[in-house]
Amino acid sequence: MHKAGFVNIVGNPNVGKSTLMNSLVGERISIITSKAQTTRHRIMGIVNTDDMQIVYSDTPGVLTPNYKLQESMLNFSQSALKDADILLYVTDVVETPTKNKIFLDKVAAQTIPVLLIINKVDLLKSQQDLEKLVSEWHTILPDAEIIPVSAQYKFNLDYLLKRIEALLPPSPPFFEKDALTDKPARFFVTEIIREKILLIYDKEIPYACEVGVEQFKEDERHIHIMAVIYVERDSQKGIVIGKGGKALKKVGILARKDIEAFFQKKVFLELYVKVEKDWRNKDNKLKSFGYQPE
Repeated sequence: MHKAGFVNIVGNPNVGKSTLMNSLVGERISIITSKAQTTRHRIMGIVNTDDMQIVYSDTPGVLTPNYKLQESMLNFSQSALKDADILLYVTDVVETPTKNKIFLDKVAAQTIPVLLIINKVDLLKSQQDLEKLVSEWHTILPDAEIIPVSAQYKFNLDYLLKRIEALLPPSPPFFEKDALTDKPARFFVTEIIREKILLIYDKEIPYACEVGVEQFKEDERHIHIMAVIYVERDSQKGIVIGKGGKALKKVGILARKDIEAFFQKKVFLELYVKVEKDWRNKDNKLKSFGYQPE
C-alpha cells in the first residue's frame, strides 16, 4: 500500500520553519537567515521512497500585513491550513505561546492531525522549563501532539518523521517519483540571490528587494544567468550597488558559489539593479513575481 500526503509547516516568523523543512527534506530548499520574514513564498519539498511520498510545504511566517506583498504572504500561510493532510505548527522556546491568537484559533479548529513542534529546545536550561512549556501549549492546542525538537541540531527529528509516516493517508503519489520540489530552476536562483541580499544589507533594504531572472541559458557544463534586483527607490539602488559596485559584486560572488553547488555546474552570473517604485503594493508586479495568481 502506497502512502502520500501534504505535510504543511506553519507558524510565526523566525521560529525555524525553513530549517525544519530543509532537515526533513534533506536538501536546502528554503533560504535561512536570522532575519524575520525570510520566506515569502509557499515552497514544496518532496521526499520519495518506494512506498511513500511526503510533500512538505514551507510557508511565510504569520504576520499582520502592512502592504500587499505581506497580504499575499499571509494568504500562502492560510492556504496551507486548507489542503494539509498533516499540519506541523512550529513554535520555539522563545516566543510567547499566545502570540497571534487569531491564527492559533484556526489551527485549533483543524480536524486533521496537528503536530505541535516546539523548536530550539537546545536553548532551554532544564527539563522543568520544557515541561512547563509543554503544559502551556497543551492548554492552547489540546488536540495537538506535542513534539520537542532542535531542527538545527537534528534532535528528535527521527521521532517526528516516524509520526509523520504513521499519519500519512493511503494515496498514490501526487508528483513524479524523482521530483524534489514544485518550483522551477529559476525560482531557486532568485531565492539564493535574495538570501545573500538578506545577509549583506541592513534595515529596510532586504525587504524592499525582489529578484527576477531575465535569462537562464543552460548547456551540459555551464549555466549563464542574467538577473535583476528590483528596489523601490533610487537611494536603495545606490546602497545595493555600493561604492564602486563593491556591495553588488559581493552578492554576485556569494550567490554564484551557492548556485553552482545547487546545480553542480559552472555558472556565469550577471546582476543588475533596477528601480520599480512601490512594487510591494502593485498587483501587476506581485503577479509577475509569483505572489498573486495570474
